[in-house]
Amino acid sequence: LHERPELGNDLPIARELVLESLDGLPLDVTLHETTSGISALLTGAQPGPTVLLRGDMDALPLDEDTGLDFSSKHEGQMHACGHDTHTAMLSSAAKLLAERVDEMAGRVLFMFQPGEEGHHGARYMLEEGLLDVPPLPDGTASPVTGAFAVHITSTIPTGVVATKGGPILASADEFVIRVHGAGGHASAPFHAVDPVPIACEIVLALQSMVTRRIDPFDPAVVTVGQVHVGTKNNIIAPVAEINGTIRTFSEHTRTQVHDNLRRVAEKVAEAHGATSEPEIIPGYPVTSNHHDFAEFTLGIARGALGHERVIQLPDPVMAAEDFSYVLNEVPGSMMFLGGTHPDRDPGTAPANHSNLVNFDEDAMPTGVEMYVQMAMHHLAAAS
Repeated sequence: LHERPELGNDLPIARELVLESLDGLPLDVTLHETTSGISALLTGAQPGPTVLLRGDMDALPLDEDTGLDFSSKHEGQMHACGHDTHTAMLSSAAKLLAERVDEMAGRVLFMFQPGEEGHHGARYMLEEGLLDVPPLPDGTASPVTGAFAVHITSTIPTGVVATKGGPILASADEFVIRVHGAGGHASAPFHAVDPVPIACEIVLALQSMVTRRIDPFDPAVVTVGQVHVGTKNNIIAPVAEINGTIRTFSEHTRTQVHDNLRRVAEKVAEAHGATSEPEIIPGYPVTSNHHDFAEFTLGIARGALGHERVIQLPDPVMAAEDFSYVLNEVPGSMMFLGGTHPDRDPGTAPANHSNLVNFDEDAMPTGVEMYVQMAMHHLAAAS
């Protein structure tokens, strides 16, 4: 899977490999139509609710430079966020759980998801009825009452797991600000309305907006990643474009940043005789672990792995995840799985999304164990 990465929601190779790995297991498999998503339902010997386990399958658009024997064979595509490990771990968990159906009261719904990297794959699977689990053969309802996900990271030692209650990952929105001035000759800026200094002032004003208007105990990040303007050194362009990202940990601050960004962009441009056209493209919402489920997960991990291999995170992380859509519908939690090689420092090892990131495969049995333990303990507690 690692050497054959794919992007977005259309992942025919990953789908084929997952189906091969699940072949022969007592699963009711559904192939989603709007994406390459797969949902597979395992039914236990006794009635009970359903627990959802998520593993994502898609890769990132960059060239791999790790030098691994199984490096990507697809130019410009790499499993740089470890989704291949998630898929492999979830497939392995399905095999182990299938061996334990006789002691299982309820069901396990395996969610093999495409399009996590900005393509809203989880949302599409939900819209197709992912959570609409049919009743048991005797007519007993079996609703999804919990959802769990594991995400590998190169910033934690191998085999260590970490999570927390409440927000664990940020919302992620994109913004585009188009500054409309009036073009002209660079030698006569007084005959034009130059959008370049106006755009620069907007960029700086956005940073002041964050530090002056946003509560530091409910923080936000506004990063300008691109500024596009002009075609030649002696031309004043008519338009400048600013692109960036917004990250927050609450819907209150998310709305506050959106409103303030629009106001800053419009008023700074107006002050200089120009106009601006701010656009915000909503992305993933905040990934917020339900507190009871996070404590439940930490307890299971401590019992299975030992206290020394479990970290209760003090703070959330400003990255984003579309498992947030699932947690908006079903109580549950996500945990991080350490995958740093023992000879590397987690503080300096290439991070997720790097062209050099190399996850330690010795971490994967821990991830499999956490999937299995979370499913079995949740069903036992709910029965």
